[in-house]
Amino acid sequence: MDVDPKVREWLRERGTESVTHPGGTLYAHLCRVEERLARIGHDPVVQAAGLTHAAYGTDGFDLALVFWQDRITLIELIGPDAEELVYLYGACDRDESWPELAATHRVTDRFTGSVTRLADWQVTPFVDLSVVNELDVLEHDPALLAEHRDHFTGLFAAWEPVMSPAVATEARRLFTP
Repeated sequence: MDVDPKVREWLRERGTESVTHPGGTLYAHLCRVEERLARIGHDPVVQAAGLTHAAYGTDGFDLALVFWQDRITLIELIGPDAEELVYLYGACDRDESWPELAATHRVTDRFTGSVTRLADWQVTPFVDLSVVNELDVLEHDPALLAEHRDHFTGLFAAWEPVMSPAVATEARRLFTP
């Protein structure tokens, strides 16, 4: 089962095709993330989360397509499990959450300040979504890759125990000289 075409339509209606992003547009980036998650074997829930991962904005990309407190809009579009991953991804305070994520499975919410422990089923999809997103950005912006190579090399090595094997292989391929 593929992601409902209405999701792509919803993204285009929100102007994602006109938002500049490494590799072209935000829309193109979102589609690449979804497609990569599909290629490595994630189910449609994770694929839908990948396609809409920037809906609430992110700690690294402020543009929101829908207000984070209007979660019902995305729940109705992609379902509650996919929306929960999108919310966690968008709300994640990266400085607080990422360094210990593999050990704690905790995400600090940048909107509310609360801390959430990821459900067991969410850990690998959340990490894989995070890694696939960064891989896409870094592959399309060599200057960012050069600037942040050491940071992501260390971070992804720390996350490897909770990554899917396919994502770990892709990360190693980009970061291993």
